[in-house]
Amino acid sequence: MLGSALMPSFWYEEPVLGALGPTEAAQKLKELGEDEAADELLSRAPQETESFGVSDWFRKNPKPWQHTAHSFGFVELAEPSRNSIPISHAGNIGGQDDLRGKRIRITLDQLRVAAYPGRGIHRILFDFYGQNQVQSDVEHLHFNTTYRVQEGEAAASVGYPIFVGLTVGPDGVAFRCRTVNVANEDDEYMLALMESDVLKSGLRLISTAQPALAPLSGMAVALTKSLMKRHQNVSVQDFYLGLDFSRVATRARLREGSYVAVQIPQAFQVAWDWDEWVYNPSSGQVVKKDNKGELIPYNYIVFGISRCDAGQ
Repeated sequence: MLGSALMPSFWYEEPVLGALGPTEAAQKLKELGEDEAADELLSRAPQETESFGVSDWFRKNPKPWQHTAHSFGFVELAEPSRNSIPISHAGNIGGQDDLRGKRIRITLDQLRVAAYPGRGIHRILFDFYGQNQVQSDVEHLHFNTTYRVQEGEAAASVGYPIFVGLTVGPDGVAFRCRTVNVANEDDEYMLALMESDVLKSGLRLISTAQPALAPLSGMAVALTKSLMKRHQNVSVQDFYLGLDFSRVATRARLREGSYVAVQIPQAFQVAWDWDEWVYNPSSGQVVKKDNKGELIPYNYIVFGISRCDAGQ
């Protein structure tokens, strides 16, 4: 994991797998052993100019990793309980005004791999960007860490600190998250360097600007950009989430609680209803409201936001 304060290139030009053209996507899928999907795309490539995620074959044989759209849910703060906790759309909650100018803690609470391209255990680079607003200035921060996740399961991590002491601006905060499926064995050593105990306490921030973060900034961004372009590696999820205090219906609001970003088909955004899903404290999973044994069949990320205690 690496922190950063680099201005301004937190955007990554490399598209996620679902946004690639058929020929490029087929090449990546071949590298990852998804031969059936790759062959189908290559047979269609001369006729298709759209991204592969919406081709006819993938409508009939949908894959969780083919989509680029996301829906954002919100789980309210709750006392320990065995009862299910409802999930609301992040745009259908009220902003918590008393967080303006306050310092918050952001944690990665769940990274679920319903399916990533390839087979078996996936090595995933998690890249999280946030804005820290201090002394009328904005620090652009990156946090990188890596996980090994079995297909169909979640990373063995709850409450993993990302930013500790991030200052909320007068208009709120903004985050961007990207995941990279790393299958190139030559990159294993590079990722192993990110797993030392020293680098597992998150990026701890103070109330003033920290110029010393700049060198780490370049390393964090360069690492993610490099890995995305390597043979057998491919970016799977990418989303931007701005959280404010406004009453604009189409925006998302900032509150203490947990945010769920689920990677779904674009067409499903109209029909997706967060009222049909709940957080089950007994299992620690997002499940179907009327069937606690049914999980969301898509890749998703849960991160928590809470106010920092005094002294943090």
